[in-house]
Amino acid sequence: MTERERNFPALRERLRPQCDEIIARYERKRSALLPIMHLFQRSEGYVSAQAMHATAEMLEITPGEVEGAVSFYTLLYRRPVGRYMLQVCRGLACSINGAEDVMAYFREKLGIGHLETTADGLFSYEEVECLAACDRATCMEVNLDFVYDLTPAKIDEMLAAMRAGTYAVAPTVQTEAPAGTWAIPQDAQVAGGEKSRGARGVPQPNNAGGVGDASGIIMLDNIVAGNVRRFTGTTERAIVDSHAVVETVEEEARAGH
Repeated sequence: MTERERNFPALRERLRPQCDEIIARYERKRSALLPIMHLFQRSEGYVSAQAMHATAEMLEITPGEVEGAVSFYTLLYRRPVGRYMLQVCRGLACSINGAEDVMAYFREKLGIGHLETTADGLFSYEEVECLAACDRATCMEVNLDFVYDLTPAKIDEMLAAMRAGTYAVAPTVQTEAPAGTWAIPQDAQVAGGEKSRGARGVPQPNNAGGVGDASGIIMLDNIVAGNVRRFTGTTERAIVDSHAVVETVEEEARAGH
C-alpha cells in the first residue's frame, strides 16, 4: 500500500463536508459527480481509484458509472501527472502561426513527447486541440492558466522559472510519483479509431437508433404508442417493456431492415 493510499481515509473525511455541500446543490446526487471529481483531483493530483469508489458510495451509483464519466473528460487524470501540466495548442490558428515549431521546441527542451511526463515528475506534456485564444496564437495552458504569444525565449524563461519554483502559476499537488505517461491503453486504442470493448462484435454499433434501427423509428414508435415513460423531475426516459423492443429489433434485423 502506498503512502497516498494510507492517507486516503483521512483525506476523504476532510473533504466530506465539501462533498456534502456540493451534493446539496443538486436535485439528483449524481449531478455532483464532476465537481467532486475535480475536488479530489485538486487534493491528490489526479483521480485515484479510491476517489472514484468513494464518490460512487456518496452518490449511490456504481464505480463503473463514475469511471465512465471520468474517462470521458480529458482534464480528469486517472493516473498521476507532473506538477506542471503543459498543454500546447495545435489548432488551426496556432498551426498557421508556428505551433509545429513551438511543439518541436518543447519536445526537445523537455526530452519527452505527447502524453508523457519527465523522469523527475515535474512536467507533463500534451498537444491539445483549439484553446479558443486564436488572437494570441501560438498559445498554451499551464495548469489551466493561459500563456500567449509563445516564442523559444519565452519557453526557456518559463521552464527555468518552473524548475526554480518561482513561476507565477503554482504547481499542482502530487501525492504519488507519476510514470512516464498518464495515458490509459484503452483510451489510445479508441483514439486510434478502434472500437471500445463494449462496441466490438455488435452489429451496427454506430446506429443512433440501435441495432437494426438506423433511423431511430423504433424509439419514435414507442414514444407515440406510450411505451416510453419520463421520470419525474428529469428529461430522462426509459422503455416500459424492454423485451418488446428487443423482439422488434431482432425481427427488423432478420428482415434485413
